Amino acid sequence: MSAADEIVPDAREQLSSLAGQRPVVVCCGPGGVGKTTVAATFALEAARAGRRACVVTVDPARRLADALGVESLPNAPTTVPGPWPGQLHALMLDTKGTFDDLVDRYARTTEQSGSIKSNRLYQNLAGALSGTQEYMAMEKLYELTESGDFDVVVVDTPPTRNALDLLDAPRRLTHFLENRIFRALLVPTRASLRVLAVASKALVRTISKVAGAEMVQDAIAFFQAFQGMEQGFHDRAAAVRQLLADPSTAYVVVTSPRPDAVEEAAFFAAKLASTGVSTAALVVNRVHPRFGDGTADHVSAPAGSDLAALVDNLGRLDATADREQATYAGLVREVAPSPVGRVPLLGSDVHDLEALGTVADHLFGARQAEKGGPAGVG
Repeated sequence: MSAADEIVPDAREQLSSLAGQRPVVVCCGPGGVGKTTVAATFALEAARAGRRACVVTVDPARRLADALGVESLPNAPTTVPGPWPGQLHALMLDTKGTFDDLVDRYARTTEQSGSIKSNRLYQNLAGALSGTQEYMAMEKLYELTESGDFDVVVVDTPPTRNALDLLDAPRRLTHFLENRIFRALLVPTRASLRVLAVASKALVRTISKVAGAEMVQDAIAFFQAFQGMEQGFHDRAAAVRQLLADPSTAYVVVTSPRPDAVEEAAFFAAKLASTGVSTAALVVNRVHPRFGDGTADHVSAPAGSDLAALVDNLGRLDATADREQATYAGLVREVAPSPVGRVPLLGSDVHDLEALGTVADHLFGARQAEKGGPAGVG
């Protein structure tokens, strides 16, 4: 790996300080770039630094559970044992389960909570409403930070083209529940019926013909059940927004050197900047490493020889590394002076703690106390 692709010590120190000092690390960016693995790596580094860390993943696949050496990841922190001085915990976000917990928190009675959770419209919306997954990821983040059980919470966010989908999710969800038009038309209180008696009944009949009377009745029951809970949701969403805007919250943009991924990550970083949020670090994953120092260009080898084939192969690998570096060079300039971490393309997927430790060593450097262990796993 050449000096151009190697992470300089200062960058490694800056990346390590994010895991070692910040209370919240949000890993964001396009999908399919290893964002979940990078998030887990930041949590692992925090545990290696002696902190109590928890990583929240939205990835339903078992890859992270396998990499962490646990049977499964529920919607509550699961301890990941290992030879690190701190603590490592992980959970897999259950969007509907988190929404259910929020309903339980703000319902005035267990009957109200049960009425909401048994409503068919709620059961469909809880996992499918636009922005729900993003908001519930942020809600879980807030819940974990407020618990006092962890020094740092790392969030693997849902893939999203627009950073505002993530940052604006709390406002959009409460706006939906507070929508006056919906409430006036669908909540059949005496006041609303007096004011909109004829119009609302006519509209409900029209909607019933299109969507079905059953669907309309579910919607009416849904809004009826939520009456009186709006303030609790509003206050909670405001607290979540405040946490996301806090200067101590670190946003790490993760990408791969693919042109489409870099373009999406650049769009994401620009949108973050437009909201006043700076990128704390950039991680470029699965980068082709360099295996020479450029001297191969000057090696003379007989045509058709094994040495000539090796030199040609080395040249092609270097050319690939050059193309990748050129692809993400603009993004590096865009997030400057934030540190940039590069994780080389490994020989296999991250499927156990040893491989996860290898990624951590590439990003943060192997810790002195752990040298001699398998692949520097902490």
